[in-house]
Amino acid sequence: MDRTRRVVHQPARPAFSELFTPKLVTVLREGYTLRHFKADAIAGLTVAIVALPLSMAIAIASGVTPERGLFTAIVGGFIVSALGGSRFQIGGPAGAFIVLVAATVQREGIDGLLLATMMSGIFLLAIGYLRLGTYIKFIPYPVTVGFTAGIAIIIFSGQIVELFGLKLAGNEPGPLLPKLVAIGEAAGTINISATLVAMLTIAIIVGLKRWRPGWPGMLIAVGLASLVVALLALPAETIGTRYGGIPRNLPFPALPALSLDKAIAVLPDAVAFALLGAIESLLSAVVADGMTGRRHRSNCELVAQGFANIASALFGGICATGTIARTATNVRSGAHGPVSGMLHSLFLLVFMLVAAPLASYIPLAALAGVLAVVCWNMFEKQAFATLLRASRGDALVLMATFLIVVFRDLTEGIIVGFALGSILFIDRMAKSIAVETDLPLVQDDVADGSNGGGAYDSSEASDADTVVYRISGAFFFGAASTVGTVLDRIADQRKNFILDCSAVPFFDSTAANVIEGAAHKARRAGVRFIIAGASQQTRRMLIKHGVKRPLVTFAASIRDARAQLARKTEAE
Repeated sequence: MDRTRRVVHQPARPAFSELFTPKLVTVLREGYTLRHFKADAIAGLTVAIVALPLSMAIAIASGVTPERGLFTAIVGGFIVSALGGSRFQIGGPAGAFIVLVAATVQREGIDGLLLATMMSGIFLLAIGYLRLGTYIKFIPYPVTVGFTAGIAIIIFSGQIVELFGLKLAGNEPGPLLPKLVAIGEAAGTINISATLVAMLTIAIIVGLKRWRPGWPGMLIAVGLASLVVALLALPAETIGTRYGGIPRNLPFPALPALSLDKAIAVLPDAVAFALLGAIESLLSAVVADGMTGRRHRSNCELVAQGFANIASALFGGICATGTIARTATNVRSGAHGPVSGMLHSLFLLVFMLVAAPLASYIPLAALAGVLAVVCWNMFEKQAFATLLRASRGDALVLMATFLIVVFRDLTEGIIVGFALGSILFIDRMAKSIAVETDLPLVQDDVADGSNGGGAYDSSEASDADTVVYRISGAFFFGAASTVGTVLDRIADQRKNFILDCSAVPFFDSTAANVIEGAAHKARRAGVRFIIAGASQQTRRMLIKHGVKRPLVTFAASIRDARAQLARKTEAE
């Protein structure tokens, strides 16, 4: 008999240079023309106009001075675009980090924040170079929706004081419920001027988005609000009255205060920054891919995020990551490649050098209005409602993540949500496996061009001495109990047992142990045990666990298994 060996060619593992070549190099190799530069310059300017007020607003909400947000967008954003694995990613400070950054500043001070940011950059470098970026995609969708919605609630609650110009008796509490109690007690200190400025800012942003979506609504709103406060001499607090303005240049790079005790103290914050930065940046890159049809390099992107956070900390900035809204703006503005992101950072630097004195007139209520709109957009209302209706499991994961983020801690919310999502996945996979017996089996394809069109011969399914069981689905620890219960009965009546594994895409150690136990039981009962259709990977797993001759024999198909039994019967 002629036997043909099937050789499966595995795809070659990409070289290091292929995985970590920045998209900037790729774009330049393709040929970069003046037309491309003009497109990138227009897109970069558009994004810079959006990023200018937003970066300062995020910094203030994070408990640091407004210029630190600009330092982050300028230094971190430039490196993200220059070294990143996405053509269109825009880096800078992100609203998702406000809660974590504010908590770190309150507990460890600015030096602790800068050290944690630098350490998170080192962790991101390690994640990228170890090629772990592809595993970020395994975070369940309900978890991302839940923690994003929770962050939006927390950020908005932190802006209520500035939106209404309230005067709290003491420092603003961190947890949500005590914060709301303190805000309620300060309700009598409402500043009508600040409230009107905030409402004006929100109205302009919303109105321009509806009637003039191409206009830079946030910058126009903040500019008009600043003009109103200055011309009418309204008693609303501004960047100048609270912070004394912003500097007109970048600081010299400097290492934050380093000590082993401080590093240990901020280690949990650094880990949280790295994980959230990886999630946020890769989600942003995926959004850009969906809008453009391009593909990003996830590990290269994480390496760029790592260098960006290290550099941001050296220049006194806060955490940098890919930002979904600014990245989407970059794409919609016609960007060609990473040069637009680099120009966005340079434009911000020019704005700071030229217009820094004007920043003193920006009302804090206007920046709070900007963040209120950002929070409204962050809360994915349609996705939230859809997941609540989708299934009880998805609703449980969503609400657990959301409530823990809001009332406990962001990191805990992600961990609990991921754990619940994993348990839900295991439960669903365990229920998807099926064990069938004595069913009509699809015969091998024949050369007449049909697929299973021949008549079924019932004698091939079973006979008086042989039983055939077929397992369909992933056979892993979650399904071991279900399959094991069925296999316990294999020696009850028949002399020959064929286990069809051709529809099993995955075996783990627990599954192999179940098969080993069934094989030993069959041997003690004098039952011949044949495993048919197992892939090479499955065979190796079973053999490693002792599932081999003389316990069992392997066959390429059920037909081959029956042929084995026929030969043994003739030999006897």
